[in-house]
Amino acid sequence: MPSYLYTAKDKKGQTQVGHLQAINQHELAAFLRNKELVLVSAEMADIKGEHIGRFCQRLMNAWKKIGRVSLVEKMIFSRHLSVMIEAGLSLSQSLEVLAEQSKSPKFKKIINQVKENIRQGESFANSLAKHPKVFNELYVNMVKVGEAGGNLNEVLKILSEQMRKDHELISRVRGAMMYPAVIVVTMFGIGILMMIMVVPKLTSIFSEINMDLPLSTQMIIGLSNFLKNNTILGIIIFVLFVFFARFILRVKKAKKALSKTYLILPIFGSLVRKINSARFARTLSSLIESGVSIVESLQIVSGILGNICFKEALIDSAQQVQKGIALSQILIKYKKLYPPMVIQMIAVGEETGNLAEILKNMADFYEEEIDNITKNLSSIIEPIIMIVIGAAVGFFAISMIQPMYSMMEGI
Repeated sequence: MPSYLYTAKDKKGQTQVGHLQAINQHELAAFLRNKELVLVSAEMADIKGEHIGRFCQRLMNAWKKIGRVSLVEKMIFSRHLSVMIEAGLSLSQSLEVLAEQSKSPKFKKIINQVKENIRQGESFANSLAKHPKVFNELYVNMVKVGEAGGNLNEVLKILSEQMRKDHELISRVRGAMMYPAVIVVTMFGIGILMMIMVVPKLTSIFSEINMDLPLSTQMIIGLSNFLKNNTILGIIIFVLFVFFARFILRVKKAKKALSKTYLILPIFGSLVRKINSARFARTLSSLIESGVSIVESLQIVSGILGNICFKEALIDSAQQVQKGIALSQILIKYKKLYPPMVIQMIAVGEETGNLAEILKNMADFYEEEIDNITKNLSSIIEPIIMIVIGAAVGFFAISMIQPMYSMMEGI
C-alpha cells in the first residue's frame, strides 16, 4: 500500500502534517475527514524499506547506526522539508517532524542538532555546514542562496530532484556492474576452493612418482600449499592488500593515473565521459537555477565529480571564467573529456541566456544515453568474462593435466 505525506487543516484552521498509508488520495481524504481534518495536499512518500521483510529491515537499521546517511534519505528529507515549508510550517517545526519520522538514528541525531542550532540563532545553511559528511558543499551553498532569496522551498525541491537523478544514475551503473562482479567473485571463490581441496590430492600423486613438473604446475602447487598451510596468514595478507590498495587510491597521483586509464578503456571510456558530463550538466544547472554564480558553481561541481581529470578541468574553467572568458571557449581545450555536443550546447546557452535550462535538457539526454549503454553492458561484458574464465580454466587444466599425461606415457 502506498504511503502519503499529507498536509491538512483542522476546524481552527491550524496546519497539521503527517504520514499515512492509503490505497489512493481519495481514501486518504476520507480517512482525514473522519478525524475532522481537511486534506490540503498529499505527496506519495518513497519510504525506504517499505516492502522489505522485518528481518531485512532490522539489518538495515543496524547498519544505519554505524553507516553513512544514504542519498535516498537526504532526498526524502529535502522533498518533505520543502512541502512543509510551503505549507506554512516554521523551519524548526518541520525539522522536529522530520527527526521523528527518520528511521536512521544517525540522521535523526543530525536533524535534531541542526534544529537546536537554528533555535540558538544560527542560519540553516551554517547549521548544515557543521555536518559536511552528510550535507556537502553543493547542498549547503544552495540552501544558503535559498535562505538569502526567500525561496528555500523551491531550492529544496531542486535539491531533491538533483539527488533523485543522481540516485537513478548511480543505480543504473551499479546494476550494470552487478552481474560481472558476481561472476568474478564466484570464480575467485571457486579457484581458492580448488587450491585448498583439489590440488593437494593431485600433488600427492606427483610426489609419489617423483617426476619433473613444468613451471606453471610448480607455481600452482606452491600457491596451493601456502593457502592450505597458512589459511589465516593468507586472509591477513588479503585484508592488508585491500587496505593498501585503498590507501594508494587516495594518493592524488594514483587517482589521476586511474582516472586517465578509465578514459582510454574501450566501452568504459565513453561511459565515464557521459556519466561525468551528465552529473556536470545536472549539478551546474541546479546551482545556476538556484542563483549561485557561475564561478562558484563550477568550483562546487568540481568537488563532487569523482574523475580527477574532470575535476581539474572544472577548477581551471572556474579560474578562466573569473577572468571573463566564456565557459564554452574554455572547454574547447578539453575535447578529450567533454563530447562536442556539450561545448556547443553550452555556447548556445550562453548566447541565449538560458544556460540552466539547456544544461538540464543536456543532462536528460546523457542520462538516457547512459541508460541505453548500461542495459546492453552485461551482454557486452559477458563474452569478455567468458574469455577470462576460459583462459584461467585452460591454464589450470594444462598445468595439472599435462604432467598426468606425461606420467601415463612413461607407464
